[in-house]
Formats: sequence, structure tokens, C-alpha cells
Amino acid sequence: MKANAGPGRSIAVPPALRRALPGLLAVMFLAALDQTIMAAALPAVAGDLGGLDRMSAIITGYLVAATAAMPLAGKLGDAYGRKRVLQAALVVFLAGAVLCPLARSIPELIAFRAIQGIGGGGLMIGVQAVIGELVSPRERGRFLAVVGSAYIAAAVAGPLAGGAAVDLLSWRWIFYAYLPLGLAALLLVSLTLHLPAAPRGRNIDFLGAALLTLAIVAFVLLCSTGSYRGPAWLAPVLAVLAAAGTAGWLASSRRAADPIVPLVLFRERGFAIPVAISALVGFTMFGAVSYLPAFLQVGMGMSATVSGSLLLVLMLAVLLAVVVSGLLITRTGRYKIFPIAGTLVAAGGMLVFAGVRPGNSLARVLLSVALIGLGLGLVMQVMVLVVQNTVPRADLGAATSTVTFLRQIGAAVGVAILGTLITLRFNAALPDAVAAGLGGRLDSVTPELLAQLPAPDRAAVAAAFADAVPPLFGYTGAILAVAFVLALLLPERRLRTTAYAEVPPPEGAADA
Repeated sequence: MKANAGPGRSIAVPPALRRALPGLLAVMFLAALDQTIMAAALPAVAGDLGGLDRMSAIITGYLVAATAAMPLAGKLGDAYGRKRVLQAALVVFLAGAVLCPLARSIPELIAFRAIQGIGGGGLMIGVQAVIGELVSPRERGRFLAVVGSAYIAAAVAGPLAGGAAVDLLSWRWIFYAYLPLGLAALLLVSLTLHLPAAPRGRNIDFLGAALLTLAIVAFVLLCSTGSYRGPAWLAPVLAVLAAAGTAGWLASSRRAADPIVPLVLFRERGFAIPVAISALVGFTMFGAVSYLPAFLQVGMGMSATVSGSLLLVLMLAVLLAVVVSGLLITRTGRYKIFPIAGTLVAAGGMLVFAGVRPGNSLARVLLSVALIGLGLGLVMQVMVLVVQNTVPRADLGAATSTVTFLRQIGAAVGVAILGTLITLRFNAALPDAVAAGLGGRLDSVTPELLAQLPAPDRAAVAAAFADAVPPLFGYTGAILAVAFVLALLLPERRLRTTAYAEVPPPEGAADA
């Protein structure tokens, strides 16, 4: 690969990357599809299985599992080879996809999505770590312009396919599509991906991994308790478990020779600041956007297909910003301006959406969604780039997993907190007479149920939901203001022009 290819010159792709590219594209497409195809189907899933108030749990179940799996997946890749971890993640992901269509209740679906989430977490970390191994930070922008096609395809296919499956078939058909795609990705990765050997003699801190997992699960579930009618003792117990898991993980990390997340990395501003920004971006992006389809369908009366099309606008805006900023970073070697501009643009989009009401034109929704997508696209991948440019090769997987892992922590917390607030605001805004008439169906409000209600009740439910959601986007805009301040403090350093795969492996390394 040419270190400083100038503008207008072709991308010099190393042979190892050229061979692995089809498999990596397939995995990227699968991981991106899983993040877009379910969003438009969530109201139908919750309505079919009887749990609108637990819709956030369907999202958080997957996110918690994916987030908990990330640190271990990153460290296992550092120690035993990234290819093996990526293959294992694909197998687990497909196992969850086989089980999800069999769910007959919300708890079953949450459990099966959690299995899929464990694999999904490994996919996200595995692909990003492999890219960090094969491509230098300076050339990453050009590479994003090539592989962005996988995300564009998923952005186009996901929302439309999810909405069409709900409108024409059933949400269960969504998971059947994963099987041929996943098997093809597994075959391609197995045959074409070849990486430098991994060093021998590294001991995984499994105790630290278990304690960190306990802290993650307990903390995110604690954030979700406000939307459930659970026992009074549940929240205090989860708080104790989260605190104990965090304290135990910190103690284990200080003693372990090779901790699951090296705490020493947080002393480096080029690592700590991107990690913090990623957590805030995760909160805003997944927390707010996860409820956008439900608002459009229940609050504004749109079909699943139309609401999926608006998610497509969001994803295309994200991808446009990622590709353009990546090319500019490769050309100039400068990256700090993009997270600064991105946090401002995304915050503006959140504030525009905060004022959306059912009577507003679709143009206002499109504007807000496009601004949110453009802003977030200018931030997300730059944070991964900065971290991978900062850390040594031995910590590449752990560092990549940490920035993505904390973004997912923010996402899971955002979904849980906003889900709680939406449920509370919806119940408070709904007239008592309408709520009493709905009875047990209040937890299963879907467009289909709304169509069966008398016109006054239908209007009251739609108005209550429409009033509950948009103002919360304004709150997330304030969170992005904090991310903007952190972006101003981000150090800007020279981007490395050599890929780790171009460096000879250490002596005594194990086969990757």
C-alpha cells in the first residue's frame, strides 16, 4: 500500500486485503443489516407478542449482549488471532438467528436476540480490528470509500426489507434472511482471510471479563427498570451488582498482567477523549433513532415501509458523511474538524426534530433526520480511527473493542432511559378513559390496533404518543453539546502511514 497517495491516484490495495475483501464486505453487510432491518419492525414485533412497554427491552437485550461480548472478543483476537474470533462470532450470530423466529413471547425473543447479540458484538469488533490490522490510519478514508458500498447496500435493503416483511409477510421472515447471508460470509472469511500470526503467551483476564460483564448487564438493566412493573427490590439489587462488578473489574485489571481493558490506555488523551465521545454519540444515535419508526407509525400514522424509508435517509446521510470525511482525512491528514462539525450538526438535527408534531410536513422530518445522519457520520468512524492510530499493535483489539464497547454502552443506556421516559410520558398524556378502554391492549399499541379503534380513541392514542417522543430528542441535543466540548479538546496527531500487517510478526507467534 502506498503511504501517501495523493488526490486522484488509485487505491493501492495490499494482496492480503484484496483477497479478504469479499469476506469482509459480506460480514460488514450482515452486521449493518442487523442494525437497520429490525427498526421498522419493532412496533409490529411488540404488538404481536404483547409488549409495547417492553419494546426497549428487545433492543437492549441485543445491545447488552453485544456490548458485554465486545471486550472479550477484542482481547481474544489480540491473543489468539482475529480470524478465529470472527469465525466464532459468525457461528453464534447465526445460531441466534435460527432461534429468533421461534419466539412465542417477548422474554423468549429477548433471550434469542441476546444470543444473536453475543455474535453481533464479535462481528463488529472483529471487522474493525481486521481493518485496523490490514489498513494504515492514513489510508483508512480511501478504504471506507471502497467498503462503504456494503453499508450503503444494507442501509438501502434493511429498512425497506424490514418494513416490507411486516407489511406483506411477518416480522419472523426477517431472521430467515440472515441464514444464507451468514453462511456465505463464513465461507468467504474461512477461505480468504489471512492475517499475521498472533503472539504466544498472552493470558486472558477471564475474571475481569466476567466482572465487567456483570457490571454492564446490571447497569443497563437498572436503567430499564423505570418502564417495567417489577418488584421494589429489583432496582437496589441491580445497583449493588453494577457497583460490585465495576469495583471488582477495576481491582482485577490493576492486578492482571494482561487485563481485558488495559486501564493505562485511559491516561492517553488520544484514547480517553474518543472513547467518551463515542459513548455520548451512542446514547444519542441509538437511543433516539430506535424510537423514530414507532413515532412515525403510531404518532404520525405512517406505514412500516414508509417509516423504513425515512430510516434509509438517515443511514444514507451517515454513510455520505463517513465516506466524504474519510477521503478528506486521507487527502489532508487532518481529522479534528470533523467531530467538531459533526456534533454541532447532529445537535441541530435533534433540536429540529424536537419540534415535530403530527400536523407538520414530512419535509421537516426529512431535514431533521438528514442533519442527524450527517452529523453522526462525521463523528463515529473518526473516533475509531483516532484510537487505532494511538495504541500499539498489541492492544489494537482491546482498544478497538473499548471505543465500540463504550459506544454500545451509551446506546444501551440511551435506549433504556429514553424508553422509560417515553413510556411514562405516553401513559401520562393518554386520557384516563381511553387508557381504561384499552385495558391490557395498552402495552400492544400498533398501527393495526389503532386502525380498529373508534376515531376519537385513535386520535387520542396517536396524539399522546406524538407528544411523548419528539421533546426527548431535544434532550439528546444537549448531550451532543457535551460531545462538542470534548471534540474541541481532542488532540490531532500525525496519522500512521504503515499498516500493522506490513510489519513482520514477533518471534514465537502463533498462527492467526
